[in-house]
Amino acid sequence: MMLFRPVQHEDLGDILNLSSRAGVGLTTLPNNPEYLEARISRSIDSFNDARGRAQQGFLFTLEDTEKHRAVGVSALEVSVGLEEPFYNFRVQKSVHASRELGVYNTFSTLTVGQDYTGCSELCTLFLDPEYQKGRNGIFLSRSRFLFISAFRHLFSKTIFAEMRGVTTRQGESPFWNALGQHFFNVPFAEADYLTVTGSKTFIAELMPFHPIYVPLLPEEARQAIGQVHENTLPARAILEKEGFAYHDAVDIFDAGAILEAEIDNVRSVKDSRLVHVKKSAKVSRTQDGVPCIVSNLNFQEFKALLLNISDPLDSVELRLTPEEMDALHVNDGDPIRFVSLLS
Repeated sequence: MMLFRPVQHEDLGDILNLSSRAGVGLTTLPNNPEYLEARISRSIDSFNDARGRAQQGFLFTLEDTEKHRAVGVSALEVSVGLEEPFYNFRVQKSVHASRELGVYNTFSTLTVGQDYTGCSELCTLFLDPEYQKGRNGIFLSRSRFLFISAFRHLFSKTIFAEMRGVTTRQGESPFWNALGQHFFNVPFAEADYLTVTGSKTFIAELMPFHPIYVPLLPEEARQAIGQVHENTLPARAILEKEGFAYHDAVDIFDAGAILEAEIDNVRSVKDSRLVHVKKSAKVSRTQDGVPCIVSNLNFQEFKALLLNISDPLDSVELRLTPEEMDALHVNDGDPIRFVSLLS
């Protein structure tokens, strides 16, 4: 059974193993035990309401319950940029024209901004390659929306996801090499690592805050703007099906696309429904059923399962086996939330 749940201190070893496989560019999952331990502690504090809004962040794991192992992670930040600036580039159009010469040129510029200050963020999505099959990736990503639906008051109007940008097989970023390298004098991997482990002051000190003229960049760097890493394409597709869209904002280091949406318009938030548990000793979970994510409504012990549902989806009850009820920590008659993956 695959179980989506909040992170625990005991998951550190598994998450450290996942981080070693994530590679360069997945900024929020560095291979650093001290950072990851602090990230786990911050999540646990957030679930215990021991952090202010500016510091609240929820880290979830996908657990293979048979092997008692965390095989994937995903996260939510409640409100970014309230304590430390959250920078992005905005891709803008500029026009230079000469009536006398009959010349009219349109080109792009990059301007530093803090467009997402106060917004909620989807982040840290990574699944063990051995489990990247079936609907595990969709389950790991979309379960966060059921958590948001259940505790909507915690999150902002707008939510965004900073997608991992284009890098080479050697971990080099064409965009960074063409631009950031000249201002920061450190390799991409080092700059990326410094930002996530807390050394962020250098961004404000060294970042070029004047517009960057895109045509002056090498072709490889220009092509990377607004694109995502090949391993991130499935994650982007999931979010775009949820209603997220690219609106010309990119990461300041690798120029990866930033996708955004209004939370109340996200498909899994809009389409999720509340029903009540009906205990049943035998429930058909054949492939003929509709794949659905089913979650409890318990804040501190939030749990979700991916189940094939044969019950009518417009019913006020949903049949669960005793094993499934135990996994979700619910009792007969309790309210639960679910959403179809086919919606």
